[in-house]
Amino acid sequence: MSYPTNFPKPTLIATNGIELEVYEAGQHNAGNPIVLCHGWPEHAYSWRYQVPALVVAGYHVIVPNQRGYGNSSRPSEVTDYDIAHLTGDLVGLLDHYGYDDATFVGHDWGAMVVWGLTLLHPNRVNKSINLSVPYQERWEKPWIEMMEQFMGPDFYFVHFNRQPGVADAMLNENTSQFLRNLYRKNQPPVAPAPGMMIINLAKEETPQGEPVMTDSELAVFVFAFETTGFTGSINWYRNLDRNWHLLADVDPIIQQPVLMIYGDRDPVAKSENLADFVPNVEVVNLDCGHWIQQEKPEETNRAIIEWLKQQDTS
Repeated sequence: MSYPTNFPKPTLIATNGIELEVYEAGQHNAGNPIVLCHGWPEHAYSWRYQVPALVVAGYHVIVPNQRGYGNSSRPSEVTDYDIAHLTGDLVGLLDHYGYDDATFVGHDWGAMVVWGLTLLHPNRVNKSINLSVPYQERWEKPWIEMMEQFMGPDFYFVHFNRQPGVADAMLNENTSQFLRNLYRKNQPPVAPAPGMMIINLAKEETPQGEPVMTDSELAVFVFAFETTGFTGSINWYRNLDRNWHLLADVDPIIQQPVLMIYGDRDPVAKSENLADFVPNVEVVNLDCGHWIQQEKPEETNRAIIEWLKQQDTS
């Protein structure tokens, strides 16, 4: 089938001391908001297949480019990208529209933000849908310290923190090649290569597997990152230890209804004890990799909309 290539025109909205570039559709469904939060290294456009389906389902669809992305603000201070700021942006977005709460959908890092929002501002989230990245149980030590201990200095989360600026420069120099190599599906299994995976991807001349998107769709992401660079978005990773401290005293149990959508071939690990922290969770598994809503748009839309209908009638 042919998928929609049109996307709403953005507006800049002041929130939490910055501006967010926001794509909005279904304004006639005002009063029933759903906010879609992209991951790394992505863009609001990654939700292009979900927006029209959710409008038809009766939702006022709000899709921000989060701070550091697109034409949204890119503060220079690393700490301006911590979970308090990222979730504060979304709270401010609800305030802008006059909504007490909303349904939030997150993929990848966007899921991390939605989990954090639900912990820090539980009264602003009525339910959530998260793709790929499950709830992360709090570790004994800060995230980067633990990752360095178990995964080594070349693991990209660690590398981003211990060698600031190195990966940023490599990705900035090879934006098109990196994103072309990253947005792939059905890759053949390969042994882990030495070095830092993300930098290796930026250097790789021949992509593996099949493209997730068309060249014209890829061009949207390439243009965005060639314009902004990668530092703002990578700064999210540079706040993982800070976030560990910021979330130290919150109630770790999420009470809201949650739909968790996994890709069976996603390298991101599924949670073995998700229901311990998210007791009101339903899990859906799709036959795809990491870029779930772009690899399997029809199946993703069906899972989301059917679950939302169930919640409305329960």
